[in-house]
Amino acid sequence: MPEVASPDRKVQFREKLGWTAVTLFIFLVCSQIPLYGIMSSESSDPMYWLRAIMASNRGTLMEMGITPIVTSGMIMQLLAGANLIEVDYSLKEDRALFSGAQKLFAMIIAVGSATVSVWSGVYGDPKSIGAGIALLLIIQLCVAAVITMLLDELLQKGYGLGSGISLFIATNICENIVWKAFSPTTYNTGRGTEFEGAVIAFFHLLFTRNDKFRALKEALYRNNLPNVTNLVATVAVFAIVIYLQGFRVEIPVKSNRFRGQQGSYPIKLFYTSNMPIMLQSALVSNIFFISQLLYKRWPESLLVRLLGVWQSPEGIPQEFATSGFAYYISPPRDMSKALTDPLHFVIYVAFMLTACALFSKTWIEVSGSSPRDVAKQLKDQQLVMRGYRDQSMYKELKRIIPTAAAFGGLCIGALSVAADLLGAIGSGTGILLAVTIIYQYFEIFLKEQHEQGGEMF
Repeated sequence: MPEVASPDRKVQFREKLGWTAVTLFIFLVCSQIPLYGIMSSESSDPMYWLRAIMASNRGTLMEMGITPIVTSGMIMQLLAGANLIEVDYSLKEDRALFSGAQKLFAMIIAVGSATVSVWSGVYGDPKSIGAGIALLLIIQLCVAAVITMLLDELLQKGYGLGSGISLFIATNICENIVWKAFSPTTYNTGRGTEFEGAVIAFFHLLFTRNDKFRALKEALYRNNLPNVTNLVATVAVFAIVIYLQGFRVEIPVKSNRFRGQQGSYPIKLFYTSNMPIMLQSALVSNIFFISQLLYKRWPESLLVRLLGVWQSPEGIPQEFATSGFAYYISPPRDMSKALTDPLHFVIYVAFMLTACALFSKTWIEVSGSSPRDVAKQLKDQQLVMRGYRDQSMYKELKRIIPTAAAFGGLCIGALSVAADLLGAIGSGTGILLAVTIIYQYFEIFLKEQHEQGGEMF
């Protein structure tokens, strides 16, 4: 398997910034290069719900985004967490085998996804585009997947900051928010020409309309295009998530090796970070994808209709669930929709909160951050909780960590619901992912600054 060699020296912060910028530039370029051979299509996008969390862009080299890497990583993590495969991370050989297997899975997933996409007619009828173009499309998608994999590995090996997966997700979501705030694209809405960008539209409407009060109302609450209220809601959710990132429980610890040496082990409110919302989004997106494909094939089947009935709103090619299980686990389009169908809203909120809390509790068991794992880490470092013996330390951690994980997952789910209802740009899930990733980069920056004695440049 292709591999990026580990650096043979300590990479300076300026170099890390440079490599991170190059990686980001390559990703952005690939996100704009269209696939050669696709036929233009205005049909519904079956991957619509996955694009934000998988950093993908329809019809470009980044069509699959980070889907192969994330899917293979989760599969391998679950296999290792469930002890179906034995991995000793302290051994270099085991780490290399685990990494190689993860890459192999990613490539198999990439080839399979590319083949299914082309065969199912996402880029046009396979008979119309021909076998040669179909093969070329598969090759393009697979090469792009390898490039994405190597870029992610480049950053994770220590040449850059963070991981490629986090960088690409945050960039994709922030790009979407900035575009919807400042887009110069114009639309004829029947009331005259309007700009897509909420900020540009605000000033344009105020300067061009005679009735200033009506212009202000339209800029704040227009329905079909991004408005200023959506932008304010987005900024508010950003601020709330950043504020909640600081909530933590400090567990006092002391060293058994050096007498008098004391410290603390922090248990954050968002103990599992953004994993609950990623897992919940991946689950729901796959249910939507399967339901949509089945409904296209067998629209009259009772079982298929129970899973989901899909229709396009007037003037929009994208299909949305209108009834069935898929409808009840999808967010209401706005506050008025939630009030007119309270049963849908209640079921959606209950599903969202329960799923995020359960995924958060499950993830600590398979990711090596469970109470038993933390107790083992502290014991290996010859640290013990102050006021507790080695035997009772695990019991205390078992009381704190699962509660923090479940409550943190619940908070993330509630924030996502609130963001969707307020109409925040980029969806609640997207904003939560972007904020948690940006905060992680902020922490990396502070850590690098501390290690280099405050001299970053």
